[in-house]
Amino acid sequence: MSFTQVKVWDEGAVRVVALDRPDKGNAITRTMAEEVQAAMTEFAASDQRVAVLTGSGKAFSFGADVTEPPELWRAVPNVGWQTDKPLICAVEGWCIGGALVLAMMADLAVSGTGGKFYYPEAKLGLTGGMIAALPSRIPHKFAMELMLLCRTFDAAKAERVGLVNEVVETGGALARAIEWGQEIAGFAPLVTGAIKRMVLDDILPRGPSEQWALQHQRLTKIRESEDFKEGVAAFRDKRPPQFRGE
Repeated sequence: MSFTQVKVWDEGAVRVVALDRPDKGNAITRTMAEEVQAAMTEFAASDQRVAVLTGSGKAFSFGADVTEPPELWRAVPNVGWQTDKPLICAVEGWCIGGALVLAMMADLAVSGTGGKFYYPEAKLGLTGGMIAALPSRIPHKFAMELMLLCRTFDAAKAERVGLVNEVVETGGALARAIEWGQEIAGFAPLVTGAIKRMVLDDILPRGPSEQWALQHQRLTKIRESEDFKEGVAAFRDKRPPQFRGE
């Protein structure tokens, strides 16, 4: 599949997906969210062992593009797309709003020294609610500081509270994330996958927006299924339906 707002390439067994609107601070449009979802779905079905999510240029992402509001859930790890394979986020510069949601949902994260993490939705008067999972990933009071006081966390503070694992020199986040990914790629995938799945399913709680998005996908899959088409056709033709579970 070809993409217009993300770049995708491989570094050995590591798949790199980069938000790619550097002239717009990698602001996430509807198209970009759909392309991240598609790229990561392709990764999940591929032989690649680890994915790295990053941004082109000087910023990870300025968050949702208000001129083309995205269905952000499509781009969110473990919500818009599913995989038991490890995901590492590499952040440089600003990581704002919905982009912070992407970073917090990754399994590991590394930031350049210039990384800045900011969730301004309380100032804007709108939130998608995905950020509600933040207190299950960093200490409660720090999470509330980000969400309620709209404070900016620099890379050092983000590391201190556990939002990122490591801070490296500016410009070095992607290289470090790829290094980690190549290291993990040499480990047993059944083990890394089982650990990740147990953490996601049995340890970390899901917020209401996450649960809604997951149910929405399940119901959409049913509405778009061949069985639904068969059911409608059978009702119209007044005959018993022949369902195939597809």
